Amino acid sequence: MGLMTENGSTLAGQEASSLKFLIYGRTGWIGGLLGRLCSERGIPFAYGAGRLENRAQLEADIAAAAPTHVFNAAGVTGRPNVDWCETHRVETIRANVVGTLTLADVCRERGLILVNYATGCIFEYDGGHPLDSGIGFKEEDTPNFVGSFYSKTKAMVEELLKNYENVCTLRVRMPISSDLTNPRNFITKITRYEKVVNIPNSMTILDELLPISIEMAKRNLTGIWNFTNPGVVSHNEILEMYRDYIDPNFTWKNFTLEEQAKVIVAPRSNNELDTAKLKKEFAELQPIKESLIRHVFEPNQKTSTT
Repeated sequence: MGLMTENGSTLAGQEASSLKFLIYGRTGWIGGLLGRLCSERGIPFAYGAGRLENRAQLEADIAAAAPTHVFNAAGVTGRPNVDWCETHRVETIRANVVGTLTLADVCRERGLILVNYATGCIFEYDGGHPLDSGIGFKEEDTPNFVGSFYSKTKAMVEELLKNYENVCTLRVRMPISSDLTNPRNFITKITRYEKVVNIPNSMTILDELLPISIEMAKRNLTGIWNFTNPGVVSHNEILEMYRDYIDPNFTWKNFTLEEQAKVIVAPRSNNELDTAKLKKEFAELQPIKESLIRHVFEPNQKTSTT
């Protein structure tokens, strides 16, 4: 039976044996996890060697791999954090805007769907979406957060990608995985901070959502998707779980947004994304706190929670 894409065309669903993924972002966190998932599931895949902004290299990668789908998990987030992008603007544009658009364009020319891991850090709580209201930003809402150059580039490219009917844009936020040693893991980050703010946010549990992104490719889904677990969780709630499941002696200190602003270059995005669209497609999607316990804290449990 054919599956309907968001833009209305019907495409046949595909089994693992007929799939071949080309993945960009081999050295990145999500790109590495994606390759591991493909290996576990018997899905043939290759990593792209070309630089995203180099059209000829992308064309060569696609010719060599002959993929059925392309995944983009490459791009610049900045090291050690997004403040890097404030002082490396051209490099950020080259990777996040020029590179992503070039890849989308090359894929479109070849009739390939591009699954693009984007960001939901392009919104901030406002009058229509107040903190603790449960009213999340929807896929069609216009980004309202321009506090960081990183977020500005991501909002720009998302707007332009709307014109590409072959692109599936996944808005990832504050990604978390069960690997608590990974420095990119949001939990690992906040356990190492001297002080943390305490604000509820939408977040992405990669252990649950990356397999869903593979399924989305199989279904040839396109358009923009809020790619987070339903609901919000605060920094303190996560750190309480960390203390209860991992380290009973763990302590932390909070500080305000105003105090945080003094130690970071660019403001950070805080928001709730509406996940009704993703939940309708994937009814099994777990609320954020349940997913955290099931996929992250229970597998890593070191203390008795009774």
